[in-house]
Amino acid sequence: MTLRPPLRIPGITEIPPSAPGMRIGLFGGSFNPMHDGHRLVMEETLRRLELHALWVLVTPGNPLKDNSGLPSLESRVRAARAFVTDPRIRVTGFEAAKGFSYSWQTIDFLTTTVPDRRFVWIMGADSLADFHRWQRWRDMAAKIPIAVYVRPGAARRALASRAAATLDYAQLDETDAALLARCQAPAWIYLQGRQSTLSSTAIRASRNLR
Repeated sequence: MTLRPPLRIPGITEIPPSAPGMRIGLFGGSFNPMHDGHRLVMEETLRRLELHALWVLVTPGNPLKDNSGLPSLESRVRAARAFVTDPRIRVTGFEAAKGFSYSWQTIDFLTTTVPDRRFVWIMGADSLADFHRWQRWRDMAAKIPIAVYVRPGAARRALASRAAATLDYAQLDETDAALLARCQAPAWIYLQGRQSTLSSTAIRASRNLR
């Protein structure tokens, strides 16, 4: 298992509270910065998947991206918390405290430590398109249901992706979204709906031009 040096920051890297039987969405990313497009995905998945809570997992750094200019974990967590208004959404950097580098480590830890919670992994369609590049992505799909939310311009690439083809047999109809958290993995769903053209990359670029 690949581990980063643990980074524990009081009030930042604790695991959010939960209770047995809760349906909890896991929405990971760098969130540099969090924006209305993220809010839209969180609102829609909370409602349509009938989740009790959604945990925003602010990653120490994406293994597939250049993280040299990434702001500190603490600053990104605090900014995301200031942005979020729904009390069901909890923002945490707990992966850093565990030294996790990859999402499969997070899923393995949570499903083993609190197996009586019903976790759902939430990702955008652009992430599904590249999901086959994630370390141990098949293990992730085998352990936790996955909700994929549409992103502008990514639908065709996502649904034609290697991961989508591999997991075709486990795809649920969109009308069964409320059942996903109760399903045994592998199970995944592609959610159409409201879309936002905002991206963290574009926001950072616009700030640099000012």
